[in-house]
Amino acid sequence: MSSIHHRPNQPYPSGQAEQRFTICRRISKMLGGPHALLLLLLVHPAVTFDVSAADEFFCSVPSLHSKPDSKPNYSKVTNPTLSPSHFQDLPGFTRSVYKTDHALITPESQVFSPLPNWLNSLGAYLISPATGSHFTMNLVKMQEDSRSALPAKDVERFVFVLQGSSLLLDAFGISHQLNADFFAYIPANTWHQLKSDSMAVLVIFERRYVSQDGFVPEQIIGSTDKQPLLETPGEVFELRKLLPTSTPYDFNIHAGISVRTTSNGCICSFTHGISVIMDFQPGEYLNAKEVHYNQHGLLLLEGQGIYRLGDNWYPVQAGDAIWMAPFVPQWYAALGKTRSRYLLYKDVNRDPLLT
Repeated sequence: MSSIHHRPNQPYPSGQAEQRFTICRRISKMLGGPHALLLLLLVHPAVTFDVSAADEFFCSVPSLHSKPDSKPNYSKVTNPTLSPSHFQDLPGFTRSVYKTDHALITPESQVFSPLPNWLNSLGAYLISPATGSHFTMNLVKMQEDSRSALPAKDVERFVFVLQGSSLLLDAFGISHQLNADFFAYIPANTWHQLKSDSMAVLVIFERRYVSQDGFVPEQIIGSTDKQPLLETPGEVFELRKLLPTSTPYDFNIHAGISVRTTSNGCICSFTHGISVIMDFQPGEYLNAKEVHYNQHGLLLLEGQGIYRLGDNWYPVQAGDAIWMAPFVPQWYAALGKTRSRYLLYKDVNRDPLLT
């Protein structure tokens, strides 16, 4: 994938770049003309619009590409470009939306409270069965001398570290240092504890495990940068899977080689993966307009863009969380100056009639 650089006062290159930049005009027409564009400009000042005719709007995105080896920076999950402080003079205003088939939960609407049986930790449940989901997504802030509690009986847990670090003590008595961009999957009914002696921010997915005769999932520990990029035929985004695609696992969070702890406590390489990390450069978008039976839980880790959910088009930024019900039409386009990266939950490997 070639980089595209724009010099001020010079025309943009043709070909692939032209395709990327025209996505902005298409989005403006879908959103509904100048009023929608004004809203998009207010929410995303990095996107610039050139109004050259009454019914035609254009936008440009300078200096598009992140370096391939650039380290992830998830600070905007808790300190977003549009932070809650920006809405202090707009009483009652929020970008959050809840509908029967999707929800957008934005940072100014997050409510943190003590987590049951956790020590010195606060959590904000961004997705829960109250929305219609069969899983939870919880943004957790561990403070000094904090400790986790076990999930409920038969509930599996996936942990992804956004900021700081946490120590995972597993059932074999082995300690694993989980720094930012590290993750851990802990099967249901498996003892473990997360500890932190300083501030750490985690996102945790939990669901009641749907068992399959003869199959047992195993503990997995890894980091995003160790996961290989996977082929995405017909698409331009970069995909990494974090959990195995094999039958024992009933969900994935998209990003490959994970590290697996076996029954004797040794660490072994594992070459399948399915919890997902998806990366889009500015101007890139999904070719597929997806409608499927799977549910999604999404946390935007970096960047900004436009998300279509049903008949609605939402400007989104790092720190926004999205729940997508089965069969809701969905589509994403990345905007701004830097890549978009999001963490995505998806239920897999189970017959929908039996779950």
